[in-house]
Amino acid sequence: MTAVRQEPDPPAQDDLADRFRAGDETALREAYDRYGRAVLHLATSTLANRSDAEDVTQATFVAAWLGRETFDPTKGSLIGWLLGIGRRKVIDRLRASARETRVVETVRQLPDPTTTGPDPDAVVDRLVVADELARLPDDQRRMLELAFYDDLTHQQIAAMTGVPLGTVKSHIRRGMASLKRRWEVDGAAPGPRPAGLPGAR
Repeated sequence: MTAVRQEPDPPAQDDLADRFRAGDETALREAYDRYGRAVLHLATSTLANRSDAEDVTQATFVAAWLGRETFDPTKGSLIGWLLGIGRRKVIDRLRASARETRVVETVRQLPDPTTTGPDPDAVVDRLVVADELARLPDDQRRMLELAFYDDLTHQQIAAMTGVPLGTVKSHIRRGMASLKRRWEVDGAAPGPRPAGLPGAR
């Protein structure tokens, strides 16, 4: 009697994608072990720096895990979904590298900094003035800031703010008087006004 040849049982359906989507942490490890090389190959084939490629691979799986609920097995395989995320991460890395390169080139084109730093007395003067300005009424402070920090003339301040020239001069005059009174009350040593403090112009 001829024996009936039995076909092997069909392999159980791989449930990795379902477990991954459900948040099974062991599935994350399995997915990395199974597909990590493919994602790394994708990254290294585009990025010149091996370290960048490894970072992209890690970022891909982090993004996939955090966004696992958006994976739809009916629209494609898990490896296809991971590679899609990997491509976007590669593009992000390329764009970031381009920005970094532009920044480096810009810095290289800047003139060399001067060897001498700012005059300590001038720095102290500016800090003192800034502190006193903060106590003035808004209008007076604004006019003095434009004159002191931006080194604008009265006419330029009037043109920029739309405030009449006479009012600009009045605000600056009153502000200067208030500053002088405060310095005298605080016991500041008499002397010339701090460098850059606006005079009548």
